[in-house]
Amino acid sequence: MKILHTPVRLYATGGVENYVLNLTRSLADLGHEVKVICSESARDMDCDARISVRTLGSIGRIANTNITLGLPLALSRENFDVMHTHLPTPWSADWSLLACLAKKKPLILTYHNDIVGEGMAGHLARLYNASALNLLLKRSARILVARPRHVSDRLEPFMDKVEFVPVGVDTQFFYPLQQQYEGDIFFLSVLDAFHSYKGLDVLLQSLKAVKEQIPDVKLVVGGGGELLDHYRQSARDLGLERNVRFEGRISQERLLQIYNGCKLFVLPSLSAQQEGFGIVPLEAMACGRPVVVTDIVGVAEDVAKSGAGIVVRPEDHDSLARAMVSIIADERSAARMGRAGRDLVMEKYSWKTVALQVERIYREVIKNAQD
Repeated sequence: MKILHTPVRLYATGGVENYVLNLTRSLADLGHEVKVICSESARDMDCDARISVRTLGSIGRIANTNITLGLPLALSRENFDVMHTHLPTPWSADWSLLACLAKKKPLILTYHNDIVGEGMAGHLARLYNASALNLLLKRSARILVARPRHVSDRLEPFMDKVEFVPVGVDTQFFYPLQQQYEGDIFFLSVLDAFHSYKGLDVLLQSLKAVKEQIPDVKLVVGGGGELLDHYRQSARDLGLERNVRFEGRISQERLLQIYNGCKLFVLPSLSAQQEGFGIVPLEAMACGRPVVVTDIVGVAEDVAKSGAGIVVRPEDHDSLARAMVSIIADERSAARMGRAGRDLVMEKYSWKTVALQVERIYREVIKNAQD
């Protein structure tokens, strides 16, 4: 099977980017010919030899979307059986649809989260949602979503083509190991305005309450971006400069060390519209770490049912602080949560399991297109 993926970017950090990288690798492991076309940001990473990656120059960004003027021509020259594109990045998704319509090939769309924004970006998002988005949803052969509890209202008219496919984690790379102490709490995200919904401001506020009970508590913040200095200043303003270490952008090898070197991972996401499934909690659980997540994170229900961590409500500073203190203070309970998380990931969230589900969907839509 010839499979073409068209994310806006491809690298090993970031939810959508990580999803595409691991899914394409796993599909290649199943024996398929897999290619990715994306913006030139892929040059920042060592791409896997199992997949073919073509990068295109970008003239800039609108909101979170790279504008690659060479994309229409590049897609027109590709030979594929099925194309797989991704939202919330309209440019690549819409040109992918047009290419599929022209070639009479099926398009799979993974709907990671809604397209929203503030200011001019918000105005453009509303215009897009009221126009081109409906055509994309209508003409996609199948729409994949990871969170059955938080299906976007925009998908309601198209539920007959929606399929629930979870996000996966590389359980061979992310695994429990003995590691020297890195910190008590780990948070990982791109630190820019678009990703402010990940809730780092809330986490810093809650950490102040944690410090009252655990004076030497240590938070490790991974990720870089335009708001890095803002968050550093927030930590200083809260009197937490000695309690927070900003790591910046983290390599995959370093990421494995930090997951295993911290006592728990926290994702206090604020927006059900913007939050995707939440890959990073899965990575932490694969490493045997307890997690604290808000109830809008896709994996929250499984975390609660399996006992792999604690689920809190968004922006509930007190509950978040109590959850973190309880895990840090009770090593036996934390170890039990960590084992439960690892078991959950191995059973349900390996990338091979996910890739097999996606492969089945590809075969179905290709057959339907040929009938």
